This record gives sequence, structure tokens and C-alpha cells, in this order.
Amino acid sequence: MDAVRWGIVGFGWVARDYMAPGIRAAGHRLVAVCDPGAASRAAAEAEGARAYDSLDRLVADPEIEAVYVATPNHLHRQAVAALAASGKAILCEKPMAASLGDAEAMAAAVARSGAFYGTAFDQRHHPGHRALRDRIADGRLGTVTAIRIVYACWLGRDWAACPGQDNWRIDPAQAGGGALMDLAPHGLDLVDYLLGESLMDIAALTQARAQDYAVDDGALLIGRTESGVLASLNVAYNCPDALPRRRLEIVGTMGLLTAIDTMGQTAGGTVTFTDGATGASEPVAFDAEASPFTEQVRAFGSALRRPAEREAYSAARDLHTMRLIARAYGALAPADGPNT
Repeated sequence: MDAVRWGIVGFGWVARDYMAPGIRAAGHRLVAVCDPGAASRAAAEAEGARAYDSLDRLVADPEIEAVYVATPNHLHRQAVAALAASGKAILCEKPMAASLGDAEAMAAAVARSGAFYGTAFDQRHHPGHRALRDRIADGRLGTVTAIRIVYACWLGRDWAACPGQDNWRIDPAQAGGGALMDLAPHGLDLVDYLLGESLMDIAALTQARAQDYAVDDGALLIGRTESGVLASLNVAYNCPDALPRRRLEIVGTMGLLTAIDTMGQTAGGTVTFTDGATGASEPVAFDAEASPFTEQVRAFGSALRRPAEREAYSAARDLHTMRLIARAYGALAPADGPNT
């Protein structure tokens, strides 16, 4: 039976609005939630799930097979280490952790236990991005030369998706950084997903331009893969939501692929191919109704049941992405590679 019995650690906005519905839509079952907040536990119980106020109780629940970790970043390490030791499968929200040291400790815990681990890069599961990868793979673009990404939003100090929850994303102790830490991992991972190779060189500039909090509210990153593809990412917490703010372009010697409004938690958006010889553009078809969260749950659950599919998940690759983030913040020497 493919249906997986899930637990969730941290029942905030993303877990409530996207992951729990994704679990249901995939035909899986949400068994239990762990959260210190009474309102969050009540919301979990309204979903028909058991509600725990401590991680230990969820870890000890024998019915749970896989756990989605959606706590503030600085709590990822504790949850992943406990879950890995218990043998449960783990899908942990990006970034892996609030610090590189915590991410390294998590990867070590997963390696010691042999637990099935994945970082929740849901953008790998957006059907539009699968269509982009297929077009790149079939040679339609020719030689890929560059990837350009804009992924931005407005995140004010007073933002709160769930009543009673603080805006931990602007607290450096909990988040580990700002817009760069929160949004750039998706773009960095998409480069790997689309091209089949990671960025090896990276540099960044950050800004604290429009918001009145202690973390960066914008960043511009540039990078290069080992084969020489250049990437640029503009991520921001200071872009009004009414403006165009989610765009992905892949440039090649024979054409251009453009995805608009595909990055994010929701289904939809558009993908077009522009021919490099004629300039003519045509739409690229994909399933615009499929939620990337539902697709992510299906893929992870299938890999849990079929170990051969686990090759799509790699703690070492995700740790490399964390190293890129650390390097972008100026904390890591450029000689470090993906498997060191």
C-alpha cells in the first residue's frame, strides 16, 4: 500500500496551508502533529490528527512512518537528529538549518542512522519546472549558457500567517539570515535540478534597504557551475506583492525558456520557449493544476516504499547548497566542494 502515515513537527503556515492538504491530496494520512502552541495543536486536532506538545511523544508514536519538519530553522537539527535515531523517514524544510554547523551535524546524524532523508525543495516537483528540465535535456536550447531567477515577496515586520505566531523569519537567531537564507536555497537547488550539476562558485551582495529588521531584506547572487553555466538570483523581502516578482529564465545558444509565476507553493504559472533563430515564442504545456506540495508528498512517499527511487534525494547535495549559502554570506572558503 502506497499511502504513508505522516507526522508534522511545527504546524505553522506552510504545514497547515500546503503540507497537510498535500498529504490528503496524495492519498496519504496525517497521523499526528507536534507543536508547542495550543492554537496549532487545536488546528491539528481539527484535521483529525493527534496533537503532541513535545517532540519526544511524536518520535515515540509507532504509527508514524515519515515526518515533515517545518519548525523555525534553528530547531531543524534537534528534530532531524531525534527522528533519524528513531528510524523514521524525514522530509525537512529548506534551508537545512539556521547554520552550516547544524546542517553538517544533521547530515552526519542521517549518515550514521541510515534514515531516509530529504530536504523539502518543493520546486523540484512543480510540473512547470519538470517541463523546463525536459526541454533542456532534449537539446532544444542548445548549449545552456545562463540561468536567471527573480524570486521576491514583501515580508514586513508585522507579517504573520497564523494568529498568535511570531514572524521568526526576521529573527537572525531563529532564521539564520533573511531573504538570502529563506529564498535563495530554492533557486540554488533549481539550478542543480534543471542542469544536473550544482553551482561551484558563488558570490553575493545583500541589502537591508526597505524593512526595519535585523536580517537582509534583499540579495543578489551570482554563480557558475563546473561546466561554465552562469546563474544570477535576485531574492527579496522588499518587493510589493502586486508587482511581477517570480521569473525564471534559462538561456541557450538555440533558444530561451521562460517560466513566470511557477516559483512558490501554488500550482500554475506559464512556461514559454522562444526560438533563437526566429524569435518566435510558443507555450510549453504542463499540468497547471498539480500542486508542487502534493507532487512532493507523492514522490517522497513513493521513494519511501521503493528504495531505488531514493537516489533522487541526497543529504550531501543539500549540504552543498547550505555551503553555498554560507559562502554567499561570507562564511566559507571557496575551495570547499559538495562532498567535503
